[in-house]
Amino acid sequence: MAKLSSGDMKKLGGNRAYVVLLALLVASIVLMAASFGYFSRKAGQDVRYIGLANEQQVLSQRIAKYALAAAGAEESAFDLLKRHRDRFQETMNVLRNGDPETGLPPAPVTVSDQLGKVDARWKRFRANVDEILAGREPILSIRQNAKAINEMIPQLLADSDEVVNILVEKGARPEQVYKASVQLMLSQRIANNVNKILVGGEGVVTAADRFGRDATIFANVLNGMLNGDAAMGVQRVKDAEARAKLEEVKALFEEINSMVGAILGLSPDLFAVQEAAGQITAGSDALVEASTELMGALSELADRRPAWLVEVFGALGMIFLLMLGRVIYRDTTIRTRLAEEQNARNQQAILRLLDEIQGLSEGDLTAEAEVTEDFTGAIADAFNSAIVELRNLVRTINETSEEVSSAARETQATAMHLAEASDHQAQQITAASTAINEMAVSIEAVSRNAAESAAVAKNSVDLAHKGAETVRRTIEGMDAIREQIQETSKRIKRLGESSQEIGDIVELINDIADQTNILALNAAIQAAMAGEAGRGFAVVADEVQRLAERSSNATKQIEALVKTIQTDTNEAVISMEQSTTGVVNGARLAEEAGEALVEIEGVSNRLADLISAISESAAQQASAAANISDTMNVIQEITTQTSAGTNETATSIGNLAELAAELRKSVAGFRLPEGESGEGEGNSAAAA
Repeated sequence: MAKLSSGDMKKLGGNRAYVVLLALLVASIVLMAASFGYFSRKAGQDVRYIGLANEQQVLSQRIAKYALAAAGAEESAFDLLKRHRDRFQETMNVLRNGDPETGLPPAPVTVSDQLGKVDARWKRFRANVDEILAGREPILSIRQNAKAINEMIPQLLADSDEVVNILVEKGARPEQVYKASVQLMLSQRIANNVNKILVGGEGVVTAADRFGRDATIFANVLNGMLNGDAAMGVQRVKDAEARAKLEEVKALFEEINSMVGAILGLSPDLFAVQEAAGQITAGSDALVEASTELMGALSELADRRPAWLVEVFGALGMIFLLMLGRVIYRDTTIRTRLAEEQNARNQQAILRLLDEIQGLSEGDLTAEAEVTEDFTGAIADAFNSAIVELRNLVRTINETSEEVSSAARETQATAMHLAEASDHQAQQITAASTAINEMAVSIEAVSRNAAESAAVAKNSVDLAHKGAETVRRTIEGMDAIREQIQETSKRIKRLGESSQEIGDIVELINDIADQTNILALNAAIQAAMAGEAGRGFAVVADEVQRLAERSSNATKQIEALVKTIQTDTNEAVISMEQSTTGVVNGARLAEEAGEALVEIEGVSNRLADLISAISESAAQQASAAANISDTMNVIQEITTQTSAGTNETATSIGNLAELAAELRKSVAGFRLPEGESGEGEGNSAAAA
């Protein structure tokens, strides 16, 4: 074939539109590929950013949960709390500084405000978490000591109760029995307060203070019962059996008291941990809110990017391609006009070029145009460059869509897991709410029973007061009886003295009667000696003698009666003295009964006050339980909404995966050379 002349070559070479259009076509293809690769890479990064923010929400909730468990002395919660804290910090570091291993850059500047908000709240959150982790050893030590105390308290109660029973059986003084009974109450209160310290809450400081004071009082009373303590009004127990049991109580309480001291020494660390756990619970929602705002800002990043640039550059490439075809057609026409031979050769070159790039229209990117010295050589070289860029573009699209699809699947799985966790959390909250409602009902029943007990205790106070009044009146009556008995005894003594005087007088009369009898006998003798002259006097002497004998007999009867009266009087005096002694003893016993009733009245008053306080506390606890139940219902509603939002997020991520799949399908028609990528081989097989 004939070659073109130098003039024709100059005429054809002067057409610069061909080169310009070709350059513009290549530039538009390159820009389209670069834009698509950039947006695809950014989309994959956005998915990872959103996944990290989503994970932060889950971690914040779990950290709050394990913080409460750790504050409650649950050992496994400390390891879980540390692991979740470190993972949250890793997510913050990735969002702040990127991930060099995966090539993920730091989060965009456009979300720096939201990220800074999360970081600020996380630092406050982490400070409380670190404080809880730092208090691990004291908390676990307190838990161990509290467990040991709770195991020993039943034995301490049993021994103390046995001491009370022994004192009652041996007839100990009421004060000793009362002090021993108070030990039972102190033992139970020590166990209750140590459990309150572990649970925490508003009354934990009061519980700790009462815990220490109760232990001190128990020790002092126990020492007083063993050795006596006048300052506390505790008398020394003398019964051997009771003292042996008190020694057992002392040995057991010394172990408990050492643990009490350890708990009180570590209580500031416990209070600090419980306060930190409370702040974590209070700040959890704020951290979740900040993470939610960050996730929302990250979700909006894709909408802010000019994704339409890919379509613009693609449209420009098509326009430039059409314009290039038009220029080629025009050059072909010019060559036809220049020379028939040149036209034929050019036509052959064009046909050859078209044959070589025919597969491009069918998506075959394995085709490669042969670069010759003909004018189509530059076109072939440009087509080869464009095909190389298209290969890279298709390969990038395949790889990026695969990464987006994989990341979407992982994020969707995370979202579904979060939804399941939210559902499970809602179920747990429902169960907890039901338990709290049941607890509120039980507390109300306790409050009613305590109120009834308070009324009964008040009735006991009234009865004890009435009993004390009755005893006082009895004592007064006994005092009056004693005075009357003493007065009667005095009168009987005076009667005995009078009977003694009567006896003396009777003896005197008896002596006189004896003398009169002797005188009458002498007179009779004298009258007999006088003969007839003394006969009349003898009659008188006989009468006097008979009167003397009758007087003597009467005095003897009176003497017998006086002796009988004296004997009865002495016996009456002795009986009166015994009655007086009995009345005095009865009055003393009545006084002791009155003192016991006064003590019972005081104890009943204290018991009524304590039961009233219990009733008020139970009512407050019932109100607090009702408030907690309402709060749990609100939390359940929030959890339900979170679950619904998570399901919607999972659906959106599923749509993103479907879009990535559609993107892969859109480039599935292109066939890449074998060996460049597994995806290209699959596409080639599909095209074949």
